[in-house]
Amino acid sequence: MFYYLLKYVLLGPLLRLVFRPRIEGLEHIPETGAAIVAGNHLSFSDHFLMPAVLKRRITFLAKAEYFTGPGIKGRLTAAFFRSAGQIPVDRSGKEAGQAAIREGLGVLGKGELLGIYPEGTRSHDGRLYKGKVGVAVMALKAGVPVIPCAMIGTFEAQPPGTVIPRPHPVTIRFGEPLDFSRYAGMENEKAILRAITDELIYAILSLSGQEYVDEYAAVVKAAEAEAKADKERRFPRLPLS
Repeated sequence: MFYYLLKYVLLGPLLRLVFRPRIEGLEHIPETGAAIVAGNHLSFSDHFLMPAVLKRRITFLAKAEYFTGPGIKGRLTAAFFRSAGQIPVDRSGKEAGQAAIREGLGVLGKGELLGIYPEGTRSHDGRLYKGKVGVAVMALKAGVPVIPCAMIGTFEAQPPGTVIPRPHPVTIRFGEPLDFSRYAGMENEKAILRAITDELIYAILSLSGQEYVDEYAAVVKAAEAEAKADKERRFPRLPLS
């Protein structure tokens, strides 16, 4: 109930007013039945903009940190995500990927829409990164289509670290459903999973027009953070007085 209150009364109208999103390809979202909507991830606002424009309810696998933040802000954030029907997923440890797959299959098993970001994390520089194969596993095990989605302009509207969005045109573009039924029963084949994931990422790239980086976003983020920390250790800032 709270999900629809947010979508149609509290949050949805506000998001449409602030971002004024242009929607393309909405006809590619099936009216009934399970499906995966897989998109690029450029901004915190992506979590709310896509659900706001869809007629059907969609459940996202959200990082567990949204549910475990400290203080009043953390509790409010956790309550918000739970009320909106989002599922926390721990992205650390060896079982993280399997836990996400189990949760995702549970959503699909109920005939619902599942939202997922194949890159595994938000892009820190607006580029599109290599996809993780979990989405391919779920598509094959559940036997469902995957609809590619491109969020365009949300990075400029609300880049990382920005709390209040900036006025900027936003487009949400859905592509034709991808059918991977030809690979049924091959969810344990690494080469097949990589081929499916790469095909999906290419479809998102074709919709978004982003620059592509053939590396995992989390790896690039970590390397850049380490390089920055190393630079600060070697060239510490001197006091002005």
